[in-house]
Amino acid sequence: MRAASIGAVLSGALVLSGSALTAAPAASAAETGVEIKKVSVNGGKAVVFGTSRTESFTISVTASDDSGIDPRGHRFLGIDREVGDDFWTFHGTPTCTASSTTPTTSTCKLTVRLESDIDLPRNTLAGPWKVKVQLTAKDGDYYGETYGTHPVQRHSTLNVNASPEPVTKGGTITVTGKLARANWDKYVYAGYTNQPVRLQFRPKNSSTYTTVKTVTSNSTGNLKTTTQATADGYWRWNFAGTSTTPAVVATGDYVDVR
Repeated sequence: MRAASIGAVLSGALVLSGSALTAAPAASAAETGVEIKKVSVNGGKAVVFGTSRTESFTISVTASDDSGIDPRGHRFLGIDREVGDDFWTFHGTPTCTASSTTPTTSTCKLTVRLESDIDLPRNTLAGPWKVKVQLTAKDGDYYGETYGTHPVQRHSTLNVNASPEPVTKGGTITVTGKLARANWDKYVYAGYTNQPVRLQFRPKNSSTYTTVKTVTSNSTGNLKTTTQATADGYWRWNFAGTSTTPAVVATGDYVDVR
């Protein structure tokens, strides 16, 4: 088992792609004394780690109590995941600030930053992470629960090459590319295998891409197919993403048809 915990309050958060927090029902003040009104991880976007260990993200919780949230009491925000023998956590003590208009409501924030000398999670831990919230009110009321899950994903890359350029109208265009994602175990990008990726085309004077066919990445993440040259335009690959890997779209490659 390997694990690490990082808690650092920073000035800002990194905006990353993905999907929003899957939240548990908000706890009521009658049940806990402290009412959780809103929980947000990374602004509602997935946390996506590459291999550089320079990413950061913010966990934010808005909570209330009839006595107010204690800004110096016990408070803890974090996310973690356990799969078999692998466990990882990012957590720390947030800064809580009372609302200027409603002093009984506070927003507590923790910004977490990866450090260059701390390992990344293992590949097995990509997926939904548990969001942990613990807060204390000024009168001693306490909230401490797992508040839903949030996706933590392995960063993806995708490229494309369409050739020949130029090509005779009616001729054959060969489109290649590679779908890869971060390997947290080895700190490299490696091919993402056996994944459906859409080949799309946009005519020169259009702003809309249309899917031509779907190709499955091979054992090294490579993509290859042929299609007929009908008009000038841009060719690209489009990957929809999975629970462990975000969606990614290649920049279109222009082909001149003569």
